[in-house]
Amino acid sequence: MVDLKGYSRVGKAILCPAHPAEELRLFCELCDRPVCRDCVVGEHREHPCDFTGNVIHKHGDSVRELLRGTQPHVEALEEALAQIPQTHRALQERVEAVAADVRTFSEGYIRAIEEHRDKLLKQLEDIRGQKENALQLQKAQLEQLLADLRTGVEFTEHLLTSGSDLEILITKGVVVERLTKLNQVEYSARPSVDGRIRFSPHEKAGRCRGYEVYGAISTQEVDPAKCVLQGEDLHRAREKQTASFTLFCKDAAGESTGRGGDDIRVTVVPNDKKDSPVRTVVQDNKDGTYSISYTPKEPGIYTVLVCIKEQHVQGSPFTVTVRKRHRSHTGVFHCCTFCSSGGQKTACCACGGTMPGGYLGCGHGHKGHPGRPHWSCCGKFTEKSECTWASGPSSARSLLRTVAL
Repeated sequence: MVDLKGYSRVGKAILCPAHPAEELRLFCELCDRPVCRDCVVGEHREHPCDFTGNVIHKHGDSVRELLRGTQPHVEALEEALAQIPQTHRALQERVEAVAADVRTFSEGYIRAIEEHRDKLLKQLEDIRGQKENALQLQKAQLEQLLADLRTGVEFTEHLLTSGSDLEILITKGVVVERLTKLNQVEYSARPSVDGRIRFSPHEKAGRCRGYEVYGAISTQEVDPAKCVLQGEDLHRAREKQTASFTLFCKDAAGESTGRGGDDIRVTVVPNDKKDSPVRTVVQDNKDGTYSISYTPKEPGIYTVLVCIKEQHVQGSPFTVTVRKRHRSHTGVFHCCTFCSSGGQKTACCACGGTMPGGYLGCGHGHKGHPGRPHWSCCGKFTEKSECTWASGPSSARSLLRTVAL
């Protein structure tokens, strides 16, 4: 490449592939290829051709220029290749470091889970021991009571069947007192404990050895008969407006369960269209409460059913009266028309008050003013209320509606 011109002098002669007897001494500029004499008079006739010695400098310079642009790439690739082993070593070191972190974390997590497991199993054994002791105590009490009752019954039966009239009368007081006391003894015919033990694998159980662990054992069981429904929308709602209420889950003792995960089923159906239930949303608040919402499409009477484990909760089913959509106020809640309108004479108010001087609206201390803040559109005194203004020529108040406030 450095001495292209001298190639023909130091190298072997290169013969033409088309004319093996001829040496390639010429160069066709049009075809950009070496040719022989026979090629020039044949295939390359009328093509601009010249001897290789005359064109080598021009073409050699272009090759050298391209070479200069290529050499930096060679250097860059050599440098990149030199960095690969170093990068590979760094990668290996990083992988080993992360793997060590993973092993340390996993081993610690496993120890934490095993420790949490052991605590849960110990808690379970303690629960079993408590329940078994309670059962044994109840058993002993019931056996003693049964023995006392049998003794009393057998003695009384023997007295009545084998005793003389005098013996019966003599022992009557003692027997009656004894049987009366036995009859008054309170006892439960049902076991004092049950097998309600629940494991919630997805419930957070705090931290163990610095790790967040899950899984909790509870002896609480939701009692549908003790659950409570609360909320302002419990028995009333508006069409096309979301109504909501809250379900508080409690156990048999009336205590909050303090957890979620219960199977809550809520059904809302219009009484006149029982085959068209309303879509309901039950949100588990994870604290023993559930937020329930629905949006009735039409006014009417609806029946709401709230069940847990296919049992109705306290107060279910119940009815809800769905009224027409709330009518918003079209006026302003003001002290008087004069103040709210900035003194406009044409502004009027549904309260019916007027002022001297041609003022159509109400003013403090003047005729018709109710003496308290009120809505200009309907005259209601409660700010958060439904507007009762009736449009149309039949309404007397339509003439008093506030305008241009």
